[in-house]
Amino acid sequence: MKLQSALIPVLQNIAAFSFLATATPINHIDPPCDNPVWNVGQSVRTTSGLVVGHSAENTSEVSEYVGIPYAAPPLGRLRFQPPVRFTGNDTINATAFGPTCIQPPSTPPSNNTSSVPPRNLGIPPTFAAAFASEVYPASEDCLTLNVWTKPQTGETKKAVLVWVYGGGYVSGSSRQAAYRGQFIADESDVVVVSMNYRVNTFGFPGNPATPANVGLRDIRMSLEWIRDNIEQFGGDPERITIFGQSAGAGMVDFYSFAYADDPIASGFIEMSATIYGFPALTAEETNNRWFHVTDLVGCGNATSDPVAVSDCMVNKTVDEILAGYDPANVPFNPSPYGPVIDDELVFSSYLNRTAAKGGYLIGNTHNEAGIFKLGQVHNESYWTDFNDRLYTCADVVRIEQSIADGNPTWRYRYFGDFPNLVLTTTPPSGAYHTADLYPLFNTVNQTLLASTPAEIAVGNYLRDVWSSFAKNPQHGLDAFWPQYNGTGKTLARTGFNNETISLAPGNMYDHICRWSYDAESIEFGY
Repeated sequence: MKLQSALIPVLQNIAAFSFLATATPINHIDPPCDNPVWNVGQSVRTTSGLVVGHSAENTSEVSEYVGIPYAAPPLGRLRFQPPVRFTGNDTINATAFGPTCIQPPSTPPSNNTSSVPPRNLGIPPTFAAAFASEVYPASEDCLTLNVWTKPQTGETKKAVLVWVYGGGYVSGSSRQAAYRGQFIADESDVVVVSMNYRVNTFGFPGNPATPANVGLRDIRMSLEWIRDNIEQFGGDPERITIFGQSAGAGMVDFYSFAYADDPIASGFIEMSATIYGFPALTAEETNNRWFHVTDLVGCGNATSDPVAVSDCMVNKTVDEILAGYDPANVPFNPSPYGPVIDDELVFSSYLNRTAAKGGYLIGNTHNEAGIFKLGQVHNESYWTDFNDRLYTCADVVRIEQSIADGNPTWRYRYFGDFPNLVLTTTPPSGAYHTADLYPLFNTVNQTLLASTPAEIAVGNYLRDVWSSFAKNPQHGLDAFWPQYNGTGKTLARTGFNNETISLAPGNMYDHICRWSYDAESIEFGY
């Protein structure tokens, strides 16, 4: 079953994390017609134009509309600028994905540059070879979104799940095979949407002459488009949940604070990242990086006129800018890109800030580090700290804050460790960072090894949970497990011992965590 290149994002995530060791709403268009009959792939009138879809691959009853522009192409003077709403009346052939946003080439880490000999990573040769096969065209003209829907069955106005991809704020794409939404739409009676947003220098440039956080602003504009158009696809604009993984989860979290007064979404799912595990960068950090790159490409440095530098960068080619990105020339840790403190959308402290009202589902995998160990040489205590500091402890801080804000909040921990998703056996990769995505989207590659019955059951359960949450972020998960508290059995362990769910005390894995409120940082109790 499923798409052949579903596991490609695994090593793309490794490359992306190699640095680790508002607009006024417009009126809704009237519903498509009074005729209750929906034809798969039928034309749909949107603010972008008349979009024509088709039936999705392997799910003939799901209508797929891909490559729909939601913002004007950020070309020329719009490079590094906030997105500009796209409107049009032309017919759009929404049967082919749009280009991926510009990003540096990513390759799996095959060499260890330290003096310590590289380990035998134990990646199956056929698995490793597959990573080179999923290559997508890229362009600055990339601000498009995709819709999967099945209006002919189920609810007449369906809840909407909006996917935000990860990639360390350096890479990622909504068209990756692992992130196709047709299986969730087919099985779970929801509309699934995904969007492209700008990353790296193009999305988080650190340019002092232009507004910051344009990648985050891209996500906001895509949600405005969804709010204004999703009813045309059978979706409910009052029931929108955004969910993301890794940097995508970070974007969901930053978004929940940036647009707290008008979030559009009423549900927030954060998979393997929060603002406390991966905090915002400072303006100084990002400005230094920006001028480092501008100097390399011949546009001036920090002593130059910022506007003149920006104008020069606008006229550089993509290849010239990417050459300046070379990680060897950008020695900033832990990551050179990401949301930056601007005191407009992203803030220096979140302790006294309140996020958007709504339901929250927050969790991580049991061994996030399992993927980051590839090509790295660190002892096990380093990776234990890595898991605890960036994920487990950061999660509990964010969860406690969400509860204090009066939001219904659930917590999970993913343990799935299935044969066809194993990265390494020595050391065992376990439930690594991204391992939960493939069962969730039902895009596990079946070519090398078929899914086990337990893996299929866990995937079905995850889709049931995510869609039930989207349908009712306030109470949709009450039938699955209790809202979080530290001592009660409120932690859902999914895939634990090959079971769909096993409940454990909410703080079972938090014994090493200690939060320093003065320093707003995570410390450890051992």
